[in-house]
Amino acid sequence: MLRIGLTGGIASGKSTVAARMRELGLSVLNADLLAHRLMEPGQPAYEDVVREFGRDVLAADGTVDRKKLGDIVFADAAKRERLNAIVHPRVIAAREEELEQMEARDPRGLVIVEAALLVEAGYYKKLDSLIVCSCRPEQQLERLRARGLGEREARERIAAQLPLEEKLRLADDVLDCSGSVENTLQQTDALVERLLKQAAQQGVTRGTEK
Repeated sequence: MLRIGLTGGIASGKSTVAARMRELGLSVLNADLLAHRLMEPGQPAYEDVVREFGRDVLAADGTVDRKKLGDIVFADAAKRERLNAIVHPRVIAAREEELEQMEARDPRGLVIVEAALLVEAGYYKKLDSLIVCSCRPEQQLERLRARGLGEREARERIAAQLPLEEKLRLADDVLDCSGSVENTLQQTDALVERLLKQAAQQGVTRGTEK
């Protein structure tokens, strides 16, 4: 199965691209949603998160309030590292399990692995190629402000990730999401068409080898 990574800086257009890929029929495995699921009550990371950060990070219903937790870890690199140490190994294990199941169902298929920290975690090295979504730094700030974050919070979240330039150096494909949504979708459509052809060709090649 062809495994393609999808990442980018925060508010760089990755979610728009991933949604379009789903519309076009691709399987998209969202590692960030996996992380959220693993922090739900009764799930593997929940007790460790509460033990590490205290019950102050919980909402009234007992679930982890991701905004409260985010405010803590994005303001403190050491605390962010502790959260990553709790969540990342479990996310990787869950992601590998899902990928194995997907490959068993469709050995010659194509899956998009979407995650904000694919490069930071080094997981991109396990994938066949890497797509990076990009936009201008001032657009990241504007988009985060539009989501309701203050300027300090927005800058903290941007600073918590690797500079976009470093991700772009590792990219096999780049989607420029600095223009209109329509332009981003057009680029995504063209890339998906090419990836599907690549997956089909890979399936034919492997089939011949067998």
